[in-house]
Amino acid sequence: MPAHYHGLGPRGFLTEEEKANVPKVSRGLLKRVLSYLLPYKWYFLLVFITIIVSALVGLLPAIITGRIVDDALVGQDMALLVKLLIFALIALTASQLIGMLESYINVWISQRIIFDMKNEMYKHLEYMPHSFFTSEKQGDIITRMNTDIGGVSTVISGTLTSLISNIATVITTLIALFTMSWQLALVGIAILPLLILPARTAGRRRFGFLKESQSKNDEINQVIDETLSVSGSMLVKLFTREQKEYDRFVKLNDEASRLAVKEARSGRWFFAIMGMLTQLGPLLIYFFGGLFIIKNFDPTLTVGTVTAMVSLVNRLYRPVESLLNIHVEFTRSLALFTRIFEYLDMENTIRPPKDGKKPDLSNKDIVFDHVKFSYNPESIILKDIDFTVPGGKMYAIVGPSGAGKSTIINLIPRLYDVVGGSVSINGCDVRDIDLEYLRQNIGVVTQDTYLFNGTIMENLLYAKDEATEEEIIEACKAASIHDFIISQPDGYNSLVGNRGLKLSGGEKQRVSIARVILKDPKILILDEATSSLDSIAENAISEALEELMKNRTSIVIAHRLSTILKAEKILVVNNGIIEEQGSHDELLNAGGTYKELYETQFRTALDYEANH
Repeated sequence: MPAHYHGLGPRGFLTEEEKANVPKVSRGLLKRVLSYLLPYKWYFLLVFITIIVSALVGLLPAIITGRIVDDALVGQDMALLVKLLIFALIALTASQLIGMLESYINVWISQRIIFDMKNEMYKHLEYMPHSFFTSEKQGDIITRMNTDIGGVSTVISGTLTSLISNIATVITTLIALFTMSWQLALVGIAILPLLILPARTAGRRRFGFLKESQSKNDEINQVIDETLSVSGSMLVKLFTREQKEYDRFVKLNDEASRLAVKEARSGRWFFAIMGMLTQLGPLLIYFFGGLFIIKNFDPTLTVGTVTAMVSLVNRLYRPVESLLNIHVEFTRSLALFTRIFEYLDMENTIRPPKDGKKPDLSNKDIVFDHVKFSYNPESIILKDIDFTVPGGKMYAIVGPSGAGKSTIINLIPRLYDVVGGSVSINGCDVRDIDLEYLRQNIGVVTQDTYLFNGTIMENLLYAKDEATEEEIIEACKAASIHDFIISQPDGYNSLVGNRGLKLSGGEKQRVSIARVILKDPKILILDEATSSLDSIAENAISEALEELMKNRTSIVIAHRLSTILKAEKILVVNNGIIEEQGSHDELLNAGGTYKELYETQFRTALDYEANH
């Protein structure tokens, strides 16, 4: 079976999803795509030259074959036979070398374009607002970065150059065929409809089986992902569902296997017939060529010419089929670029101000002036947040779950921007402060501690690249984590694992606190920073935190009474407003939300700590 029939199937057809999302071809879209190609225009020109030269050189073996038959074999000229065979060998070698050169340049161009696009995408995403990462799926982000941009390589080295190569091959082959004998050339191309139209019908049927098979494999992958994960496998064991899950897997696996067999079997007889039909064109040329020679219809026609035309006709079929499917590849290519551009066109709503200010942020007031905020217009999170944290003081924020406590503190380093009112430090709106300067001077310890998959040292140095060993050790001692670190076989070079999974929650939290101590910020924000610590661990670092908060303006979201009692003032957030504020005793006497929280949360936690 000729090689060009093995590829029939899904690549020749658009899926229903692709049909529904066919990108609108516009001058702007094409111009933007070309903008990534233009820096390498001279390399592309070299590729096109090699393609044309390759197409021309590719004609030589067939033409030389005709000469071998007519002049060397019929003329019984051994010297000429050897000479022509050497020429044929040189032509074949030259064709391979040109192909290697074209492939090398193609790969280099495509990889450079991918390099440029990945750099552009990564930089764009790095500066996207925090809201982007909370709304987009991480898998989608990775797919755009890797799969989509990586697919550009196929567009450059596949679709684009394949189009030029196929066009060059078809044109040069047709010119050669019609130059040799226009009658036999028509005979040779007359077979094309018999090959292409039925083949596409069979390919569409095979594509249907493939879609079903892929869908079933998706179900199998879902079962594997759910039941063989850490949490899933535990659930299976606890509910003794091993046999049930095994039976379900066997059933799905059997269905997938049957579909795979149908897909592999579908159209085999048809393709076998197609393999025979590909030989029909050459047979017809032999027949009519022989007829023309025997009946002397064309005195100029020779056996060598007929032989050469048979070789050229076989060279014609594959590129013609590829060109008929070019609209599918073109659509997929544009869809790929469209997906990439969708991300690149997403607006960064948290932009650094032009000529941003750099005011002194040390021991300065933080003022929330009637702040309003919402993630979307339909749901207002903060309605009217109005308070001032005096410079150098520590305020605590408490409130029911979902009241918006974390949202309030996220407005200070501009992870989000207010939709009404303002947040200012030292009388300067945070939106007017240089964004990098602002965040460099704010230290945040979150409840959900995140560590990179590296060593403890690497995670600590993330706060301060140039930190000395002495500074690192002092920070870790202050966070009560130094003794633990040096007890590990690799000390500060111990790996923390993915997201710090090799450490306990308390250990991760203390590394995080040490990292902030090392940063030495002017403003400190603790978002339930001691939530992962037991009472002993919390007591061990409470003094360190107190020391850290000295001479710093601090805001603490707290759920432990021991932390709350140390605050200069307690802010009670509820229903999108500061419902109450004052000292612990004042708020208890007021008998409002704070007293309710105290009775239901703080006091229970206090009693638990006292008993343990």
